[in-house]
Amino acid sequence: MDRTMVEKHLQQAREHVAAGELHLARQREIVAELIDRGADVTEANRLLMNFEESQIMHVAHLDRLKAELLALASGS
Repeated sequence: MDRTMVEKHLQQAREHVAAGELHLARQREIVAELIDRGADVTEANRLLMNFEESQIMHVAHLDRLKAELLALASGS
């Protein structure tokens, strides 16, 4: 991939990671609210786990793109 494309993908990956952090924070709030109400949190926890797994993948993708950009900058 050329530098311009990597930079574009890197920006998109940063946006995905930022959005993921917001989703995680909100879902944690929802779980806490449900717990406070004494409600069943099974589905809310399942969704939180899915968000956490997605975030791990988003961060890994971001890291790979950063490494690719560094490799392009160093001529490797």
